[in-house]
Amino acid sequence: MIINLLIAMLIGLAGGLAVGSGFVAFLAVLGIIPRLTQLTKTVDMIQAYEWAIVAGAITGGWVSLRDSKLFLPEFFLLPVGLINGIFIGMLAAALTEVLNVFPILAKRIGIADKIVILLMAIVFGKVAGSLFHWLYFVYQ
Repeated sequence: MIINLLIAMLIGLAGGLAVGSGFVAFLAVLGIIPRLTQLTKTVDMIQAYEWAIVAGAITGGWVSLRDSKLFLPEFFLLPVGLINGIFIGMLAAALTEVLNVFPILAKRIGIADKIVILLMAIVFGKVAGSLFHWLYFVYQ
C-alpha cells in the first residue's frame, strides 16, 4: 500500500514538473506576456500580468487537486465564464500573432487577400462550437 502511494506521488510530481516547465517555456520563449501588454498598451502593468498568471496557476492546481465546490448563485457563472473566455481568447490571439499562423495559413491555402474572412470563419466556428457544447452537452 505504501509503495503504491509513493509511486503515485512520484508520478504526480513528475507530471506537475513536466506541465509546469512546459507552461513556463510556452510563456517565456514565445513572449506571450510582453506582447499582450504591448497590444493592450499596459506595459507598465507587466508584473501584475505575471503575478496574475502565477496566482491563477497555483489556484488552478490547488482546486484541481481538491474536490472543491463553490456554492454561489448561478448568475455568477456569466462573469466567470466571460473572464475565462476572454483569457483563453487573448492567449490564443497572442500565440497566433507571435507565430504568424494566419498569414502563413492564408498563403498556404491560397487566400492571402481574404484573411479577414479566414479570421471571421475561425471566430464564428469557435462561438458556434462553444454554444453547441454548452447547450447540448451541459444542458441536455
